[in-house]
Amino acid sequence: MDTTRYDVVIVGGGAAGLSAATTLARALRSVLVIDSGTPRNGPASGVHGYLSRDGMNPRELLSIGRSEVRSYGGTVIDGEAVSARRTPDGFEVILGDARRFSGRRLLVTTGLTDGLPPIDGLREQWGKGVVHCPYCHGWEIRGQRIGVLGTGPLSVHQALLFRQWSRDITLFLNDTVEPTDDEWDKLAARSLRVVDGAVASVDAVDGVLTGLTLRQGPSFDVQALAVGTRMEARSALLESLGLSSQVHPSGAGRFIETDAMGGATAARGVYAAGNVSNLMAQVITAAAEGVMTGARINADLIDEETRWAVEGHFGPFSAASEAAVSKIVLGHRRHGLDDGQNAADMGPAATVER
Repeated sequence: MDTTRYDVVIVGGGAAGLSAATTLARALRSVLVIDSGTPRNGPASGVHGYLSRDGMNPRELLSIGRSEVRSYGGTVIDGEAVSARRTPDGFEVILGDARRFSGRRLLVTTGLTDGLPPIDGLREQWGKGVVHCPYCHGWEIRGQRIGVLGTGPLSVHQALLFRQWSRDITLFLNDTVEPTDDEWDKLAARSLRVVDGAVASVDAVDGVLTGLTLRQGPSFDVQALAVGTRMEARSALLESLGLSSQVHPSGAGRFIETDAMGGATAARGVYAAGNVSNLMAQVITAAAEGVMTGARINADLIDEETRWAVEGHFGPFSAASEAAVSKIVLGHRRHGLDDGQNAADMGPAATVER
């Protein structure tokens, strides 16, 4: 077991975790980041919407982030955290290979998993011809023939969003979506085609998306396919500490709830940031949440250390012991005040001008 007791152990080395680690390391905190190396956006060719880093390969972004954390004295290791437990001094995190690490605070930034419908060829195109977010991928597929695969109640909204990037949008209901009368009016007003029937396969030639085929019906030629996934927080580690995920108000999946200020969970000393607690966060949003949560954890540690100082936690030369000695020697003058009662005994030099 690593005998180092870190100020903060961070599980998850994506944009949120690394940003939090950099913030804490710059605050002179001892920080450990544990990362399994499976980022959500790993299949994508580039990160978009990230100021000054637009189009950068996701893994390159994380590599640079790791280097920045280490440059400030933080530690980053590869490994998969499988459980955590509370200890008298904080938390212990256990990895799949039995390694154990302890910290005063725990930050979980493990992200989420995207649940895809079981359609032939769909997963192979995920992050290439198959996308999910118009703000992440809309520019790259602008003007193309775009299909939207019906997966749930948000699919109509997704189709209307992608209409901003192309006039050629087809919504495939996939025996899953039943638009309301109001939604039918919106689809018609924006000239979106709607195709009924279950989708059997997503088709490609030489790795390039070419269209999709219905179970009972024809094939359709599309150049890109938008899919709303079922987003599930990677919450196993948090559940080992007694927390549980909640259904998102949008119905898009499950997330770990944090407080109104962001970051703190219902378990004392345990924090969460990024997609594990915000299903809709883009990479730059997750990074910003990491910074804010890192700062909040540092403030929490400062409050604890200040309380320790007041309570005399630091041994015989603590603030408490110093105050006791000062009271004996100086009386009320330990606060810098002197009513002149002792001045006569101590001579002119002892008089304090007020």
